[in-house]
Amino acid sequence: MPKVRFAVDCPGAKKVCLAGNFNGWDTEAQRMKRQKKGEDTFLALVDLEPGCYQFKYVVDGEWRCAPDAPCARDDAGNENSLLEVC
Repeated sequence: MPKVRFAVDCPGAKKVCLAGNFNGWDTEAQRMKRQKKGEDTFLALVDLEPGCYQFKYVVDGEWRCAPDAPCARDDAGNENSLLEVC
């Protein structure tokens, strides 16, 4: 199972989590860590089977799409970031 690296710049953020259809959209399931103390880049490594996934970052409680990923709407009309794992 490939490890997928998620990284996002969030200046001033205190807490950043990763939520998606791979973890039941649980906002607490995958807390991201700062790349280095005092920096604004948050990282997470996630084991994902090959397939297509939708996800968002939760930055201090606010849902955000990934700035560098394509987006799509889900069945509820929410815009989510897309990821394909090969």
